[in-house]
Amino acid sequence: MLEVKDLTVHFHDAPEGENAVKGVSFTMDHGDILGLVGESGSGKTLTATAIAGLIDPDRLSCTGSILLDGTDLLHCSEEALSKLRGSEIGSIFQEPMTAMDPVTRIGPQVEESLKIHTKLNKAERRQAVLDALAAVELPDPEGICRKYPHELSGGMLQRVCIAAAIVSHPRIILADEPTTALDVVIQSQILDLMKKINVEYDCSILFISHNLAVVRRLCRDVIVMQGGRIVERGPTERIFTAPEHEYTKKLIAAIPTRDRKLR
Repeated sequence: MLEVKDLTVHFHDAPEGENAVKGVSFTMDHGDILGLVGESGSGKTLTATAIAGLIDPDRLSCTGSILLDGTDLLHCSEEALSKLRGSEIGSIFQEPMTAMDPVTRIGPQVEESLKIHTKLNKAERRQAVLDALAAVELPDPEGICRKYPHELSGGMLQRVCIAAAIVSHPRIILADEPTTALDVVIQSQILDLMKKINVEYDCSILFISHNLAVVRRLCRDVIVMQGGRIVERGPTERIFTAPEHEYTKKLIAAIPTRDRKLR
């Protein structure tokens, strides 16, 4: 379904040959939940940004190809990309408050992609929004629609962002550190919700995180990135029980346990 081939991302103000993403290649099949992990600056978010077609051409350039069911996203027109974003590719970001318009009620924000990408009438769009809010297990979807972002907790707002991402039933969801700003209890609830969405909405999820413990709970396969390159890929449990690359071993060794807490 998704095939990334030799993706390279270069900042225009960086020296020649110093690329932020360096020849990354991987595939995702329909229904996959794939983790993309690495420390800050490893290139994981830039990789997802390129897939979403959100690279700023004034600052960055990309080479290689990103094929979504055979369509090369790197060589699409902006008009074609706009049609794909929201309808075929949904995005969930790290900071839900900054992802939402603070002066617009929740309902219209969740409804926006339906107005752009579907021919549903107003009543049908309204019902789809309520269904999406119910699917992410928010109480009183009607009441939520009338609220502003500042009236919701961080966990509730992240659920709204997930609802906005799934309301048009995209084939792939790009989730960039969606649990980082949440406490551990809410994190756990959001991870369970992501699993539910994967099944009930029949979509693939690319889950970007620096937190291997979170990825282990959610993802079936893991890609480990370091310095803009993929250094290891495999089934999640194999990566955790028998890591091959030294960098992966260090990431796993840094995970806090009952006997080894972060200082």
